Amino acid sequence: MEPIKSSELITNDDGSVFHLHLHPEDLAEQVILVGDPSRVEMIASYFEKIEIRKSNREFCTITGYYKGYRLSVISTGIGPDNIDIVMNELDALVNIDLHTKEIKEQKKTLNIVRIGTSGSVQADVPVHSFVISEMSLGIDGVLRFYRDNEMICDAAFEEAFIKECHWAPLAARPYAVKASKRLVDKLHTEGVTVKGVTLTANGFYGPQGRVLRLPIEMPTVNDEIARFRFGDYKIINYEMESAAIAGLAALMGHQATTICLIIANRANGDASADYKPHMKKLVEYTLNSLIR
Repeated sequence: MEPIKSSELITNDDGSVFHLHLHPEDLAEQVILVGDPSRVEMIASYFEKIEIRKSNREFCTITGYYKGYRLSVISTGIGPDNIDIVMNELDALVNIDLHTKEIKEQKKTLNIVRIGTSGSVQADVPVHSFVISEMSLGIDGVLRFYRDNEMICDAAFEEAFIKECHWAPLAARPYAVKASKRLVDKLHTEGVTVKGVTLTANGFYGPQGRVLRLPIEMPTVNDEIARFRFGDYKIINYEMESAAIAGLAALMGHQATTICLIIANRANGDASADYKPHMKKLVEYTLNSLIR
């Protein structure tokens, strides 16, 4: 196989990968992704030792040790377009020689957990709940740009969703992809976390059924999403990253899932008055779950 062209895998003058500004040795095998760059520092405040601290634009990374366990915490900013950048560059760091641009024969698997905030669409999943994405439904279209995406997607789930939620024909086709069962099981504690389907939107307003000045194409979609069932699955929450993470990880051979704090309930109109103390509890819970 010929080396990857420099225009396709751009590196910086110091040999680091283009957007993340990381070298392979900067990255731990356990990666925590967050949207907000300030949350990187918050999570790293639990570390007893910090090895690496790097940043470029919205992409901030701290690699260090929590109770002797090496982790990297990386901010992605908002949205599946940024996830496309982050996931490809994380994979390049471990599975491509950045100097020769050759794909390595021996592939490495990363464990990737996103810690985020989201809105519940189910009235019985209240504000401040912890929700684990055992499956994600992406309406962003990112995964459809990659060959063999249908091999990891649940087409029957997608077809049922399109039909029952009266999905607009001109909107991107939803893709349903399962998270890593091993990571889901590791993070799940009965009575503490809720497992279900997370819907990943490519915007905060119209794509999540919010109306300000512009009318939306599918005005009843949130009610239909809340009612939708497929076997034992139901959609629990909205956010903007989990499906792209789970889908790209599955195609690349990595393990990934998302755990979110519910900060708003779209079904009953509740919103958290102050979610930050609850986010700290979620971070502590996730860190301790990952090392057990």
